[in-house]
Formats: sequence, structure tokens, C-alpha cells
Amino acid sequence: MKPDLTHRALQDEHTAIVLRHAAGLFWCLDCHHPENRDTLRLATGEGLPFTESYRLCGQCHSKKLRDWQAGIHGRRTGYWNGDKEYLMCTRCHNPHDPEFKALTPMPPPERPGQTRH
Repeated sequence: MKPDLTHRALQDEHTAIVLRHAAGLFWCLDCHHPENRDTLRLATGEGLPFTESYRLCGQCHSKKLRDWQAGIHGRRTGYWNGDKEYLMCTRCHNPHDPEFKALTPMPPPERPGQTRH
């Protein structure tokens, strides 16, 4: 089936997905490859596997990408001199609605030897 490249609200498919990214400036095929739906697409049109989705996010969020690569933003496991694993942006952010939702505040941790009143 030939892809319909027209920007539009989806009414027949993916109706459960609500796109709230960049105040409605984007639509599906800005990020998803129109011919190969198992890949993403950079602004240049280059196809991109989902395992490299950080490159897609980094096109607009370059400072966050830089911080992520340095291990400042997001989560990295491993050691400074060994194998590292970086969690992808989508591990913490929903790409269709990336803003963090409000969290319930938690009490501070207890210090050893103290009890909470």
C-alpha cells in the first residue's frame, strides 16, 4: 500500500496514539519512515533503526543528546573503563507525549540510626 504523506489526524488507524510532541508541529511520518515502518527517519530522509532513536531525538534536542552521551542526562550503566549501556530516550520519555507527568513527592530517605516521628 502506497503511503499517504498528507499531514492529517489519523481516524482509521492508531487512534489510541495522541501526538503531543512540540505542540502539534509534527506528525507520524516526520519520524517514522514512510516506506519501511520498522525504521525511523532523520530529517535528511536517512532511515534509522529504532536502536539509534537517540539520533532522531538529538536533531532537535542536541544539548540533551550531548548530556546523554556524557552520562549526565538519562541513565547509563557500566563502569568508566568497561562496557557501558545507555538507556534510550524512549525508556523514560514517551516519544508521542514526552513531557514527564507529575510525580507524587516521596519523603526524604532516613539517615542510619534515625527513626521517623
